[in-house]
Amino acid sequence: MRYGFVGLGNLGGHLAASLCRAGFDVVVNDRDMSLAARHVALGAVALESPAAVAAAADAVMTCLPSPAVSEAVLRQMLPAMRAGTEWIECSTLGRDDVLRLGALAAEHGVAMLESPVTGGVHLAESGEITVLAGGPAEMVARHRAALEAMGGRIFHIGPLGSAAVIKVITNMLAFIHLVADGEALMLARRGGIDLATAWAAIKASSGNSFVHETEGQLILNGSYDIAFTMDLALKDLGFAMGFGREFEVPLDLAGATYQTFVRGRAAYGGGAQSTQIVKLLEDALGTDLRAEGFPARLVAE
Repeated sequence: MRYGFVGLGNLGGHLAASLCRAGFDVVVNDRDMSLAARHVALGAVALESPAAVAAAADAVMTCLPSPAVSEAVLRQMLPAMRAGTEWIECSTLGRDDVLRLGALAAEHGVAMLESPVTGGVHLAESGEITVLAGGPAEMVARHRAALEAMGGRIFHIGPLGSAAVIKVITNMLAFIHLVADGEALMLARRGGIDLATAWAAIKASSGNSFVHETEGQLILNGSYDIAFTMDLALKDLGFAMGFGREFEVPLDLAGATYQTFVRGRAAYGGGAQSTQIVKLLEDALGTDLRAEGFPARLVAE
């Protein structure tokens, strides 16, 4: 089976590279074609447009920054897709977007599998990111080898749209934990505790979280370089707030976190690292959260 991959940014570039390293036949495209150089070096073929990728592939994966971009790329690809071609969407979309775009693809004889990923760019780079699949079980089975090449753990969540819900939930928790971790580290700093020691103690405690273990290190380094922007964080938190209204679940913590990220975007810009949300507290108190011995970027162990 020949896979196409459209969207070679911070996340998609690593996913596509994992497919190449695993020996899959891959054709790739990105708006910035310079990003395809490393995939070509790994054996992929770079094509000039999403439509060209769609025409050449048996299944096309996409990893794109917003529902609007996903729809625009899909509309470019559909006229070029043969009946029976399958679309695997790795972007983070709202459930309504997934269902709407899945129906649009079906009108052209193209089946959709949603497979957003979670765990961070560093795990995508090492091929160990978690894949959340939504769609027919037979499609998950058909593409399992490719999904496993990209991710360490594969979860079939349920029918189309279900993976979008759980992905938004996991991201909502991550952003809440990020804000909370900043407050915890600031308490330690202002309380006179060495921050490296505080980080290690929290990691070994009941208050630990994946975000503390990973993004907490980037805060302490001062790079904040998680390769995920304020705009993307607000997009995902917006999806979460929408689910809260739809499912009639009060989201007090998510709502407060959403407003904190609105302030963060106003202060640092939508393209700033999402981890810089902690810098709001640092700037407000005139107190930094730096410690020696922490990396500027995360690397999978």
